Order: sequence, then structure tokens, then C-alpha cells
Amino acid sequence: MPYGSRLAEVMTRRLGRECVYTPSARLALYLALRHWCRPGARVLMSPVTDDVILFVVLAAGLRPVQAPVSVWDGNIDPAAVPESTWRNVDAVLTSNLYGLPDRVVQLQRRCEELGIPLFEDAAHAIGTQVDGQPVGTFGKAAAFSLSKHVAGMAGGFLAVEDARTRRELEALRDDLLLPGRLGRDLTTTLRPLARSAVRGLNLVRPVWRTMQRLGMLERDAFRMALHPARLAESGRGTPNLDAYESWVRIDLHGYRSRHGALVRGQLGLRMARLDGDLARRRVGVSLLSGTTWASPALHDRTIRDSPLPLFRVPLLVHDRDALLERLVGHGVVCGYVYDPPLDDYAGAEFVEPSTDPAPARWFASHVLPADPLLARRVTNALTRERTTTARPSIPAFDAATAPPKPLDQ
Repeated sequence: MPYGSRLAEVMTRRLGRECVYTPSARLALYLALRHWCRPGARVLMSPVTDDVILFVVLAAGLRPVQAPVSVWDGNIDPAAVPESTWRNVDAVLTSNLYGLPDRVVQLQRRCEELGIPLFEDAAHAIGTQVDGQPVGTFGKAAAFSLSKHVAGMAGGFLAVEDARTRRELEALRDDLLLPGRLGRDLTTTLRPLARSAVRGLNLVRPVWRTMQRLGMLERDAFRMALHPARLAESGRGTPNLDAYESWVRIDLHGYRSRHGALVRGQLGLRMARLDGDLARRRVGVSLLSGTTWASPALHDRTIRDSPLPLFRVPLLVHDRDALLERLVGHGVVCGYVYDPPLDDYAGAEFVEPSTDPAPARWFASHVLPADPLLARRVTNALTRERTTTARPSIPAFDAATAPPKPLDQ
């Protein structure tokens, strides 16, 4: 029986697509890029995403091309991508940032016209649908993360179109897996329980401050250190996941460890509670989407359809960086800030910059990713901090997500 097949079967029933179990979403994405893209291929992607994803693309031997994005949600704006760029890319990678879906119907149509694969990074988007169809079923392949919506600290899936492809990718996965360790499995199993205890005992602030003082956090800023000289050297022998190990493993050192039955059993129990988790997220999204700080894209979608089960809720605020620090005092630690955009972070040596970087820069510097499971705590904290709402002054219009009336500038 293939590794992780029981978990994969659960996800297959949920999506209606063949699924490969992986120790992480980042390994799942790497498998897809290696399977469908030749070395040197150019991948269109949003510059507002985790830097780990950038290094996964580089490790696969590919050239990241940064797309213009919507100022309302940080996802790719297909209409803003120049024709010259469309004609010179070999694949497209979505982000579904914070769970807000990409304009996947338009992207799917364009990829079909060009004869190139569409890959969906659905790590934030388990449970999200577009026109009644689950995110993760529009492209050639989609990567999902269990460490996000079920707080498993491990586990992912790669969803594909057919069983033959699944078997091929299982073989590639098995070649890349590293031997598991009992100590690491115990840590992976206990960390979610410890995190829940910290929240339940209202110890978020002292624990976070202690970790900062002891240097236990791997990032000193929103982005990890680039180390450009070493990065350039690593790129000479790609595709090669080992060469990029120090970047790809950040925040998840067991991203390709062969977890044993202990970890997989815990993930199975957590997956059984996924629908309850998604329902609670919808409640929190409903509350936060009605606040003055909510992204207009989210507010409009919630009114038009219904609350999405978002991983994080994008709030747009002034003085975001200072606010993040003050929120710790209220027991709210906001992660998943992707600032600066990848083209500013990595530079033209490692990525092709966006033809219109302004929307990504504005969104990345103003978005506050709020956990919908902490919606009331977040709302109360922002109210006490007298947080002011930010709205872009740069020209931007996206018919798919623009608010129903003009914004005050």
C-alpha cells in the first residue's frame, strides 16, 4: 500500500481528484513542478506569497516571473498581465492568498489557450469553492497543506487528474523522502497540543516574547535572509532540492521526512474534524468582513455569496508593522505577512520583476492577516488600538473584485 494512502483516500473523496499524500505542501508543489516543467521553464506567479514558494520554484530549476496583482487581494490579475508576458511563460502558479481564490476561471481559460499547465497553491484554501467547484480542481495539479486548516504541523496533498499520474508522482515522492525519526515525530505530534494550551491559558504574549529574546524564531523579519551569493551558487545544478534545503526547510524542518504512524494517525483524527474547523472559520470571516478594516474584495464577496472558510482574513490598515508589535500585547500574533513582494526581496537576478509592481507593494505593506478563529479578540484589539483603515490611492480596478461603489481615497 502506498505511503499515506489512507489519508490520500480521504482527500480524494473530498475533492473528487486523485491525491498523493506528502509530508508538506511545499514538497507537493515541488513534485508538480518537476513532473510537468522542463528545467529553465518560466512560471508566472504572484509576488505576494511565502518566500518558501519562491525557493521551491528555484529548486525545481525554474524561472519565477512575477505577475501584476490585484490591489484588493494580492492574487494575480490576469487582465493586467501583458501579452508579451503571456507569450513567454510556460506555466502559471496561483496563490489563493489567505484562502481568497485566484481568478482561476480566467487563468484556466488562458492556460488552455496557450497550452501550458496551471498549478494551484491551495495551502490556504481547503474548503474554498469557485462557482461551486473546489479550489484545487481547476489546474493540472494542486498542493494542499494540513498544517494550516487542521493545525497538524505536518502533512500535505498533491491533487492530480488521473490515477496514472498519481502513481508516477508517488514514485517521485518516495525518491525524495528522508527517513523519519521517532523524536521528530513526537515533536510534530505534541506541538499542536502545546500551541492550543498556550492559547487556552492566555500565554501567547509571554511565550512569544520569550521566544524572541532567546532567538528561537527562524525569521528576524517577514522574509528569511536571502544569502544571494550562496543562492546563486545553488542554482548552478538545478533541479536539486538538496541544494536549496536551507531555504525550503524554514519553519518546517520535517517538510520531506517520512512521518510514521503516530503523525499520520493524528492527522487522520484532525482531518475528521476539518468540516467543523471550516464552519468556525466562516463565522469568524463573517464577523471580520463586516468591519471597516476588511479588504473590499472580501467584503463584496461575502455580501454577494457567503463567508469563505479563510485561513486568514485580509484587513487593510495604516501603520501595519507597528500595529503587529502592539497586537502581541493583546495576545494576538499575526504571521503570514509577505512583505516586501518577491521581486523587491529577491531582485532581478533570481526573479523576473512584475511589469506593474505598485499594487503588490501597497497590498503587502498594508495587509494584516487576521485569524478568523480569533475574530472577536482581533476586533476588540484593533478597536482599542484605534486602528485606522487603509485604502489605496494608486489607480487600480479589477471588475472581479472591486467594491460595489468607489472608495474614499
